[in-house]
Amino acid sequence: MTDRPRVWVSRPTFPDIIARLDEHFEVTAEADEIKFSPAELAAKMADQDAVIVGLKERVGAAEIAAAKRLRIVANLSVGYDNLDLAALTEAGIAASNTADVLNESVADYTWALWLGMDVRGRTLGILGMGRIGQAIARRAAGFDMPVIYHNRSALPPQIERECNARYVDKQVLLRESDFLVLVVPLTAESRHAIGPAELVMMKRTAVLVNVARGGIVDDAALAAALARGDLAAAALDVFEGEPNVHPALLALDNVLLSPHIASASHDARRAMTALAVDNVMAFFGYGPHAGRPPTILNPAVLATANPVPNP
Repeated sequence: MTDRPRVWVSRPTFPDIIARLDEHFEVTAEADEIKFSPAELAAKMADQDAVIVGLKERVGAAEIAAAKRLRIVANLSVGYDNLDLAALTEAGIAASNTADVLNESVADYTWALWLGMDVRGRTLGILGMGRIGQAIARRAAGFDMPVIYHNRSALPPQIERECNARYVDKQVLLRESDFLVLVVPLTAESRHAIGPAELVMMKRTAVLVNVARGGIVDDAALAAALARGDLAAAALDVFEGEPNVHPALLALDNVLLSPHIASASHDARRAMTALAVDNVMAFFGYGPHAGRPPTILNPAVLATANPVPNP
């Protein structure tokens, strides 16, 4: 054993990218996909200084209670609903995600989910106009599709012009969208943002597309609405209770299901792994971003963070 910081990688990923850590860290990487119980996850992290995890690892207060050395949790995802950010921050542990590097891949996949339908001239609605939403909107110009969107607040006018998009309230978005794409993070506020009341407001010819997170849509309500013909179809890459899919959705012929793979292009996944590695290295003072992880989620911890392992 050495006194170098220890890094655990929870899933098999790109060995050549993970190997960048070897110069400065003692690295342990899982060779197989494993679903860890909370207790197993806590045990894996207990003697680590940094961990690189995916969405299947839910990291909260219980999982970090014994991880006295832990300094950073690098998430292999843009969304971080699997992390209890408040608990990590309270413990002085940095957290990071892989924002921006998968925007275009997710946007491409989103369009692929519904391009078996006529789209020219129809209205594209986007709920959640972050960088992925903007990438989806920019592609609409080639199909002469007007774009409307709803966000917590309107985008700056310059970005609206670049996306050819118009801000509307949520009710207008629901009523006017021919294709409604969900690209919001999963939070307490966004859970079941699309439920029975919202579904009944949509056009009977509309298509609902969810590439964000399961739980944003009430899947039971969606299945019932699709069965009644309240809307024409749905294309879902994410599901409430993943990896399980609501059985009523499986019985329908007007829903397209894919297994949470919108960001699963080879290039996007390599970029995500590289960014996670950059975040870990930067936290410990290595690499071009030394001292400032590029996509840190709780930057306040840097003021008091000690990258030197506890004895």
